[in-house]
Amino acid sequence: MTEEFLATKPIYMQIADRVYQQIVRGELKAGDKLPSVREMAIQSGVNPNTIQRTYGEMERVGIVETKRGQGTFVTEDQDKINTLKVKLQIEIIQVFVKSMKELGFSNSDILRGIEEFFRREKDGH
Repeated sequence: MTEEFLATKPIYMQIADRVYQQIVRGELKAGDKLPSVREMAIQSGVNPNTIQRTYGEMERVGIVETKRGQGTFVTEDQDKINTLKVKLQIEIIQVFVKSMKELGFSNSDILRGIEEFFRREKDGH
């Protein structure tokens, strides 16, 4: 199963982002083992060197830990996972707000729109 990648961001970062999302959603839990570099490369349809770089980047930011001879694991440091969750939330909000401002909406317009969206969602519309 080859994944689709955007040309605007390095593939290794896109793969890291996908793993981060799995962690935040709880699909990958603290202490879970990630697929081997070779397995992940096959799943993603990329060169193993790309996955090695992905794992290296995730380890650099402290989200995974490599245990020699055992593999790569999601950190058990819940603070790091919580920090990741907040970081992803902020990134999504920044993209949303930037898009809304490009359309000419003010901060108060955006807030009103969000409140209205949640009201409709609550009412099942």
